[in-house]
Amino acid sequence: MVRYQKLVRVELNVTNLDLSSKFYEEIVGLQWVGANPDGSVSFLCGTDDCVVVLHESVIPGYRSLGLTLEDDSAFDALHRQLGEHGVAYDVASPEECDARGLVRATRIAEPHTHAAFEFCLVHGAATPPEFMPTVAKIQRLGHVVFCTPQRAEAVAFMHGVLGFATSDDIDGMITLMRPPPSPYHHGIGVGRGPHHGLHHVNFMVSEIDDIGVAINRFKRAGVPIVFGPGRHPASNSVFLYFLDPDGLTLEYSFGMEEFPEVAPRQPRVLPARPESLDDWGGTRDPRMSATGLVQPYRVGSGWQTPTEDAA
Repeated sequence: MVRYQKLVRVELNVTNLDLSSKFYEEIVGLQWVGANPDGSVSFLCGTDDCVVVLHESVIPGYRSLGLTLEDDSAFDALHRQLGEHGVAYDVASPEECDARGLVRATRIAEPHTHAAFEFCLVHGAATPPEFMPTVAKIQRLGHVVFCTPQRAEAVAFMHGVLGFATSDDIDGMITLMRPPPSPYHHGIGVGRGPHHGLHHVNFMVSEIDDIGVAINRFKRAGVPIVFGPGRHPASNSVFLYFLDPDGLTLEYSFGMEEFPEVAPRQPRVLPARPESLDDWGGTRDPRMSATGLVQPYRVGSGWQTPTEDAA
């Protein structure tokens, strides 16, 4: 079984790098790290050494995510599992790893959404900058959720090949999974949607006041709030969803069910109705999760040009 450590990185495509950089730093509360050789920019996301990377692109959306493995031996289990299922993978060169502060990395394309998943070890000798909270006390990257018309197939791959554990399922709508032995209710989710897209990226905050303060900050800045505040029945998290300058959906959340590694509870199937999304009775703005395509990745060739009709 592949053993993971945490969701450590997410890379997004934005249409205006300067505008989005200012937004993610001043409104979301990420910490500027610097520009990268490929033209992207990096931000520190919380006190758990997580990173958000923005790339400028004609079409906004998802580029990749990174999961750290528990140790070097986990790569053997990962490569064996991929090989047994006929899943091709790329191995990052030493030069790429050095440039990105990694010991090693393996990258795949999820075969249904074509989303790039990277599995890595972070260089232990590297000393990351200390995260200094500004407008929000962000702890870490919480989760990434996709949407796709092939939801069941993508979930089957993530469960059967990558070994993610299902925590809960909202019947026919969304499946919420954790990469074991991570205790958090979900680090990855797959929802139903008309195309292969980014549903949302979550940032876990330290206090419920971070959400209350954000509501007023967003109102002053004209940032659309598209769902919440509310409480998710599945994870027990208090949530607030909002849009970035391109209309990508982001989320702050506070509090989340944590699973023990030994004898966790069984996953539940919640009915497909609004009450399964919010205990507080809120309704979603139709702009939520309506923008953002997955930039397809092809093993051996890298990232492909995303198209508006990707499906």
